[in-house]
Amino acid sequence: MLNQLSDSIYYMSNDNDRERPVLGLVCGEKHSLVIDGGNSVQHARDFIEEIRCLDVPPVQYVVITHAHWDHFLGMNEFGATIIVNRLTEQRLNEWRSYSFDDQSLREYVDADIISAHCMEIIQAEIPRRESFLLDKPGIVFKDSLQIDLGNKLCMLDRIQSTHTDDSTIVYIPDEKTIFLGDSPYGTTTDKMFHFKQSLLNHMIQDIQMYDAEHFILGHESICDREEMDVFWRELTTSSRAVTSTSLEQAITSFEKEQLREPNGNELFFLKAFVNDQLLQAQKK
Repeated sequence: MLNQLSDSIYYMSNDNDRERPVLGLVCGEKHSLVIDGGNSVQHARDFIEEIRCLDVPPVQYVVITHAHWDHFLGMNEFGATIIVNRLTEQRLNEWRSYSFDDQSLREYVDADIISAHCMEIIQAEIPRRESFLLDKPGIVFKDSLQIDLGNKLCMLDRIQSTHTDDSTIVYIPDEKTIFLGDSPYGTTTDKMFHFKQSLLNHMIQDIQMYDAEHFILGHESICDREEMDVFWRELTTSSRAVTSTSLEQAITSFEKEQLREPNGNELFFLKAFVNDQLLQAQKK
């Protein structure tokens, strides 16, 4: 079922049990644009079936927010022009060299190229895997791109991100709505979840430049400005408290500055920033 944000914007909610991120739809007078292609053929088809129930222009474009499998493996199904930034294109080209038979998938799992959950979803939700090949992007941009859907402008920008270095956001100015993909999230390196501390403030500044009231993230419910401000505040206060590889010191520093114990989110962020310190220390 699609959620309707306005006359022009819809989205399908995330389903974390099936590793399905939010998929977005922006409709102009002439064309419609989809944000992210889904984690599988079946995910994309489920979304397409919902779109067919709407009286909207045909889907002309699919924007991929970043090159993580759950956001692009279904993109072929739309029969539309795929739009990516340059780095995303490079990473999709790597995926275009993969084979999707059971033996190859198992080898990718063993080599830590994909997760076991990714393999299971591919096996269950991508038919005819022996001939499966991702389409090539039709539009590749460097830093920014504007798409006019017919009296509905979409601004695509590559931003700095604590999640990936190929993150694209989609901003619809007249709706004050921004699709962030997974850009505000952390990432996993060497099986350690962490937030890239050096990029945090740059990322927040990049996102706060947009006059947005509605923030749609890849694996969350829709957020308003107040909720995003709380999220940024919890992240930044947690980051300031972490200056070493000691979680105990980080918690003590947090409590000294905030005059209270960290809440559940903040404790999670403190651990993630400490992990980032540990990873940076390993590089020295």
